Amino acid sequence: MELAKVTSKGQITIPKEIRDILKIKEGSKILFFRKGDEIVIKNAAMIALEKIQEEFDGEAERLGLETEEDVVKLIKEYRKERKKEI
Repeated sequence: MELAKVTSKGQITIPKEIRDILKIKEGSKILFFRKGDEIVIKNAAMIALEKIQEEFDGEAERLGLETEEDVVKLIKEYRKERKKEI
């Protein structure tokens, strides 16, 4: 458990251990949301990454991608098609 003091402007310093866990750096955006009776703090960039991962869930299987080489091949094919369009 970590403790932070609130300034007269409502600001706090997030303890280093918590910043490290959340991968918060200078300029990071922090998301606060209510979950039941608790307030949860998350790194906004990590939330975006989680959402992207959710959106891509199952896409590799759908596209028949099993290896890294399959992904590289797909990218090369895509680039080749884009060059034709341009």
